[in-house]
Amino acid sequence: MISTQLKPRGARRTRTLGIAMLVGSMAVLAGCANDTASSSVYNYGQAQREQIVRLGTVEAVRPITIQKDRSSGAGVLAGGALGGVAGSTVGGGTGNVLATIGGGILGAVAGNAVENQTGKTRGLEITVRLDNGETRVIAQADDVKIGVGQRVRLISGNGPTRVAPI
Repeated sequence: MISTQLKPRGARRTRTLGIAMLVGSMAVLAGCANDTASSSVYNYGQAQREQIVRLGTVEAVRPITIQKDRSSGAGVLAGGALGGVAGSTVGGGTGNVLATIGGGILGAVAGNAVENQTGKTRGLEITVRLDNGETRVIAQADDVKIGVGQRVRLISGNGPTRVAPI
């Protein structure tokens, strides 16, 4: 005698929700790259490399916003997956399909907006008059106190130029 087990109706939705949450979590973690405009953070490739140091005096400091060039897509993917799962719980038949599609689209839009906001960092645009008379402007994260009239080092070479207090 062959016996069949029928799964409860909610089991499919629970499984779908679980899969969507797993995919969304993986997408968010994949998008957590450590891009930084900090003057205090070096990536592995910049460590143990000779750099050029120039001395100067800060002439102006202006607050700015530093935004990532492009999003990783994690917000769209996670938002779309969660929105689709949420939409799939609405209605039945054709209405359920439309709600799932609409939830996925709205979730993707919301996820992208959230990711764009998290990709912003407070920064400073720092104008430095070098001791040789040249003027340089560098934008970097607002993580080191820099003020007008302060003596600083411009550190540059194989990568970004940083402004660091003397």
